Amino acid sequence: MPTVPPASQAARRTAVDVSALLERGRTLATPVLRAAVDRLAPPMDTVAAYHFGWIDAQGRPADGDGGKAVRPALAMLSAEVTGATPETGVPGAVAVELVHNFSLLHDDLMDGDEQRRHRDTVWKVHGPAQAILVGDALFALANEVLLELGTVEAGRATRRLTAASRSLIDGQAQDISYEHRDRVSVEECLEMEGNKTGALLACASSIGAVLGGADDRTADALEKYGYHLGLAFQAVDDLLGIWGDPGATGKQTWSDLRQRKKSLPVVAALAADGPAARRLGEILAADARSSDFANFSEEEFAARAALIEEAGGREWTAEEARRQHTIAIEALDAVDMPDRVREQFTALADFVVVRKR
Repeated sequence: MPTVPPASQAARRTAVDVSALLERGRTLATPVLRAAVDRLAPPMDTVAAYHFGWIDAQGRPADGDGGKAVRPALAMLSAEVTGATPETGVPGAVAVELVHNFSLLHDDLMDGDEQRRHRDTVWKVHGPAQAILVGDALFALANEVLLELGTVEAGRATRRLTAASRSLIDGQAQDISYEHRDRVSVEECLEMEGNKTGALLACASSIGAVLGGADDRTADALEKYGYHLGLAFQAVDDLLGIWGDPGATGKQTWSDLRQRKKSLPVVAALAADGPAARRLGEILAADARSSDFANFSEEEFAARAALIEEAGGREWTAEEARRQHTIAIEALDAVDMPDRVREQFTALADFVVVRKR
């Protein structure tokens, strides 16, 4: 990927084992997450278990890919900012993960995605109604997990999670509305992605600290880190949504182009000046009027991707990922924390911009 951080940064941060950090988050959060899902009434409990990769479509135990676990890792790491143990951040990690997966269940249905994490999506296996109901149930569980702690800090954390959830839903609504417009500005696209991805990563980056007793100034600074990390994360997702390897992403080739998404590479390319941008605009306008779009050939999608790259959309998005990554790292300067914790926050940010799935 063309989003690798500058060499001077990478050399400074090679000591952190990011895979171990992610695994710690997964190991500590999963039992609590499974216990929460077990509260759901049948068949929602088994549908949710399928979504998380714990069982297969026939209900047999499975060891599926549960995702990158960046959000749980951030939530537990943020608890350590306050001197608390990672376990202090576990309820926050689980709550954020429940909201995140609520959004995935609904997004897959709204976008018509048939594959996630190399498996059929919930709506494809269990039907649209179950995808909606289980998503709703996970959203409710997220608030339960926090509020049943019964502390002042839990109330503060729930308010931040609720605000982030509302922004996430706003972002999804914007994303859908943009699919039906000929043009979307770069500023509109960044606002949508800040809502859809940045808000929940911002919450994940601060919620453990809030549960650990951090003041609002500290939590706000950590949220700024997470928000800009989310924009970097989404910029990389947008690159992968067009040029990613399906074997790594678990999605179709040219997946975002198939869905007419106004992602950053597309929007940036259309905003450029030149013959490639103009030709791309003409083609995408014709696509919007086409009734046969679903039957386009691989070559037709490849041609659109080539025009986006020729117009500069790919490189602009890679540079934007680097820029947002830098802003995220600089936000940490406002927070007093142990050097080890700061290095881990920075390493997680690096991981986000060099991933391939």
